[in-house]
Formats: sequence, structure tokens, C-alpha cells
Amino acid sequence: MPEVLKAPLVVEFPFTRSLGPVQSAFLTGLRERVVLGVRTGDGRTLVPPVEYDPVTAEELHELVEVAATGTVTTWAWNHAPRRGQPLATPFAWVLVRLDGAGTALLHALDAPGPDAVHTGMRVRIRWAENRTGAITDIACFEPHDGEPGRPGGERQESDGERVTGIVAPARLDYTYSPGRAQSAYIEALSTRRTVGERCPSCRKVYVPPRGACPTCGVPTAEQVEVGPRGTVTTFCIVNIKAKNLDIEVPYVYAHIALDGAGLALHGRIGGIPYDQVRMGLRVEPVWTDGARYPDHYRPTGEPDADYDAYKELL
Repeated sequence: MPEVLKAPLVVEFPFTRSLGPVQSAFLTGLRERVVLGVRTGDGRTLVPPVEYDPVTAEELHELVEVAATGTVTTWAWNHAPRRGQPLATPFAWVLVRLDGAGTALLHALDAPGPDAVHTGMRVRIRWAENRTGAITDIACFEPHDGEPGRPGGERQESDGERVTGIVAPARLDYTYSPGRAQSAYIEALSTRRTVGERCPSCRKVYVPPRGACPTCGVPTAEQVEVGPRGTVTTFCIVNIKAKNLDIEVPYVYAHIALDGAGLALHGRIGGIPYDQVRMGLRVEPVWTDGARYPDHYRPTGEPDADYDAYKELL
């Protein structure tokens, strides 16, 4: 049987957002070991607080302190914690209605096992040693057999520096395994050839092949070798250096319609000043030893292609 190809991939970026007055007060309070909710017009206290009543859409602003103790309303056991989760050992995800709150807060519960967790159990907040004004200032919840905490009353504004924004790292780890069509495409690249597949209905040649025509919805099987030369259809100038990418800025990334292909693929343009790259530029791939795909594309020296020759591939 042919080898099943697979590759680990990571998509990661920092997500930065500003905070409104209510959530700013909530995170500032966590930094001070205080949990704040917001009171609605009908007397409910929402924790975590929101800027607008989810029922009436009324703007909310009355902050109320609630207790650091509460009751588990529902839970699920996490037997294999992942990177970035609150605890490194198995724990329970729990919804906790803090004393004085009308809604539940999602967080982790540190418990020895699933048999130690049940709906209705009493818990309390375990505060993080170092607090910065984030939900992680609550390290987790832990079982609590003591007296219920005393909810606070109306909360005054904090005298300290307010938390006005947060940076939340977003990361997705996954393993990608190409299907039959893309596996053939990757194998061809290892021999410095580019292979697409032709749709039996519209006759377009898709590169990289997808195993089916996205326009006609029919399977594709006929392999067609394209290129290696092609035409720049559109491009952009990159001025921000990417992490872990050893390419000096500015540089150009372009959509390139390889000769014989019915779909443009993207690639970096080299061998020419970035401000001389243009639509219609004829290019060819440049390979490096041991590489499975072209390092970049460079000008061939041919006259530029006529716009009519690639306008359908923009």
C-alpha cells in the first residue's frame, strides 16, 4: 500500500482586544482577589459580567461583589489536559454558581478523580500567586466544606490602575493528512514536477489537485503535468517579518498561473527588486537541494504575458 503522508501543523497568533468598562472592572477585580458581577434591571447578578442584558439588551453598569465560594451546577472530567489548560494533571471542567450570583462561571476544579466530583458540591476559588488582571488569576476551584462566603454589596471603583486590554494567545495544533490527489501532487514535487488534475466536465486543471472539481462537483482523476513556468497574476509586497521565517523584508508573494493550469497557486518572487514585480511577469521555479517544493520563483526573461492570457485566473 502507498505510504500515508501526514504532517504536524501549528497555527498560532496573539489575539489582542480592548475591554469595556464592565469587563475592565471584572478583570481588575480578579487581580485584587475580588469577583464582580453586574446587576440587571430585574435584580439578577451576572457572573462573568456582560455589558448588556442578554434578555432585554439594556446597558448594564451596576457592579456587585459576589463570594469566592459557590456550587457546582454541572461538570465534565478532563482525563488528559492539553497545553495551556489551567492544570497539568487531570481535572474537572465545572460550571460554578458563586454565592450571590445568578449565573455560573466556567473554570477548572482540582479534584483527585471523577468520583470526587458531583453536581451540587461546594467549592471555592484558589487564587493564582501572581495575578495580572486575567481570568487565569483564578488558578482553579477546589473542594470546600466550610461556611458559604458572604456576597458583597455594591462595589466601588478600584483605586489602582485599571486593566484596559488583554492579549489571549490562540493556538491550534493538528495533524494534516492529504488525500489521494494531494499525495500524488506532493510526490511529484519531490521529483521537481508539478502535477494537477483535470475536471472531466469543465476541463479546468486544478493545481494543487483537490480530488474533485470545486465548480462542477465531480471527481477528478486525469493527471496533467503543468509548468514549470508561469505568469504572475496578482501579488502583494510583504513588509512585516514573519516569526521563524528567514526572509528579509520587503519581499513579494504572488499568485502564479503555471502554464497549463486552470488555477493560480501562490509563491514567493525572488531574483528581482520587489518594486519591479508586476502582473503578467513570466517566472520559473528555483529549487534548493533536498527541497520538496520550489524555494521561490524568478523572472524568465520572456516578454510579459498579455492581460487577456491570464485575466480569468485573477
